Amino acid sequence: MEKNKQNDGCSCEHLNGVKCDVTNCHYHDKDCFCTAGHIEIGPHRAFSSADTVCSTFKPD
Repeated sequence: MEKNKQNDGCSCEHLNGVKCDVTNCHYHDKDCFCTAGHIEIGPHRAFSSADTVCSTFKPD
């Protein structure tokens, strides 16, 4: 995935197109983007978005 620099003065980089609303995640920036170097989504089989979780989540 391509990383983009934000234009709001933050030196953080975010994953292009990956938004996140989990404000207590270490990788969450102030504009609801993910700054992790990569993301992992699971489990192996899901039938809807409610069945998935972000395995990259790291509490702040």
